[in-house]
Amino acid sequence: MQAFEATSHYFDQAARILDLTDNIRTLLITPDREVRVEVVIEMDSGQIGNFIGYRVQHDNARGPFKGGLRYHPLVDQDEARSLASLMTWKTALVDLPYGGAKGGINCDPAKLSRGELERLTRRFTEKIHDVIGPLKDIPAPDMGTDAQVMAWIMNEYGKFAGFTPACVTGKPVEFHGSVGREAATGYGVAIVTREALARRKASIAGTSFAIQGFGNVGSHTARFLWRQGAKIVAVSDAYGAVTNPGGIDIAELDKHVAVARKVVGFKGGEPTTNEQLLKMPVDVLIPAALGGVFDRELARAVQAKMIVEAANSPTWPEADEVFNARGIPVVPDILANAGGVIVSYFEWVQNLQYFRWSLERIQSEEESRLVTALHEVYDTAEQLKVPLRTAAFYIAINRVSRAHALGGI
Repeated sequence: MQAFEATSHYFDQAARILDLTDNIRTLLITPDREVRVEVVIEMDSGQIGNFIGYRVQHDNARGPFKGGLRYHPLVDQDEARSLASLMTWKTALVDLPYGGAKGGINCDPAKLSRGELERLTRRFTEKIHDVIGPLKDIPAPDMGTDAQVMAWIMNEYGKFAGFTPACVTGKPVEFHGSVGREAATGYGVAIVTREALARRKASIAGTSFAIQGFGNVGSHTARFLWRQGAKIVAVSDAYGAVTNPGGIDIAELDKHVAVARKVVGFKGGEPTTNEQLLKMPVDVLIPAALGGVFDRELARAVQAKMIVEAANSPTWPEADEVFNARGIPVVPDILANAGGVIVSYFEWVQNLQYFRWSLERIQSEEESRLVTALHEVYDTAEQLKVPLRTAAFYIAINRVSRAHALGGI
């Protein structure tokens, strides 16, 4: 099953409950525009580098397209299409005035010099500048990109449109970015986890966690949870994993990773594997790495009591069916990791206002939106007697279809 097919499967589960007509279903599932461009740059060696870039714009009934740019060897049209669709439902679920988009470049940023990365970013921006913009489509960081990449995009876009900081979010704070943006997704995952545990009459303090991924999202999630008393028994990254049944000291792990650039070798835990981490008997399992983690076989081996999807699309539909049958609640990605786009929205608003908000205001507003959305999802799931993912899609699809109806097709 391809990524977009999996997203469409989840869409269909909720669409059937809404009793959408075939025409409306086709309207909501079909991307509005798909852009594929060749990005050619001169490499440091003097050779010509050929890369393929993508931007899929899914739906803008509720506002401008919004979504990240991913630099990764697995980036392709189907993945971008799937993630753009998820962004439509994610922004609608947390009630942001956006539609969904996604894109990126098929490349390995680890193998590019800083100069090559900048030239690649600027050339890509030049290729797509006419379909993005503060009132059209606002990109943001994703896997393989960061605040510096966003700064290059803003600067390059400005050559065509003048000073336009709202054309992209996730920029450095000193270059018209927003405080709280870098940690926003991880902070949001922690908030959502807290509220989901509260629905089960539990709290973060003393609860055991395993976190797959220690990049931006996973590391910030771990820090926020740990500071609230979480017992994080295992953490992994692309190189391996470490475990400590008594709980990992995240502050010490941060010091180790700052030097080693990976969790492997951390003295405060024993080495293990990513696969073993995913099967550990913990209260909460948080996949915070790549998508497509859980298949049917792995889902049967998971021993966690709850899963919170910090990553995008970590669960294939076949695995989701297993989790549902086993009674393991899954807090879906379009809710769990929505903190990033919420604070991207705040950055966009600040740029349009030419005014800065405080960190306290940003985190308070982010928390409020996530808490409201989570309890709407739980209440809807209980009312309709459906899984959390179906409830989340139900709410989001209803809002987007209503926007189409009100705006006129």
